[in-house]
Amino acid sequence: MKILLDFLPIAIFFVVYKMTGNIILATAILIPATIIQVGFTWFKNKTVEKMHLVSLALVILLGGATVLMGDGNFIKWKPTIVNGLFAIVFFGSQFIGDKNIIQRMMGDKLELPFKVWRTLNLAWVVFFIVSGLANIYVASSYSEETWVDFKLFGLLGMTLVFIILQGIYLSSHIKNKE
Repeated sequence: MKILLDFLPIAIFFVVYKMTGNIILATAILIPATIIQVGFTWFKNKTVEKMHLVSLALVILLGGATVLMGDGNFIKWKPTIVNGLFAIVFFGSQFIGDKNIIQRMMGDKLELPFKVWRTLNLAWVVFFIVSGLANIYVASSYSEETWVDFKLFGLLGMTLVFIILQGIYLSSHIKNKE
């Protein structure tokens, strides 16, 4: 259910774009869909993940600019900015406190050596940078329609491949906590 809710605004954006070929209209519908998604999550859980709040803020800011200026390039920058912000946060987390962000998120479920946590955290930094660069490359080098397809399928596919590779890497290091 959670993963469906997480991708619902993107799926709505994709369907509206495919039906109309209009990125401005698709973005205009993406904005309230994302607001509803975050509102529903808060209503249901009484909390909202920081990632959703960052995404909401950028959808409102860049989506609003897209709609107001009639320029689809603003919304195309959103995935790159989100990935860039996460790369900075994950990288910076190595220097704040005893645990990096990956260890803070997963440390209660997995017992891993410090080196593995650091490698995993840096792998996420590289993944975010590569994803952001791939997004801006596709957005600036290919048609709008290709970018919309890449936004849904390409970035999602990259994420799934990375998570599988992460699982393979972790499988040799995992010690489940009781």
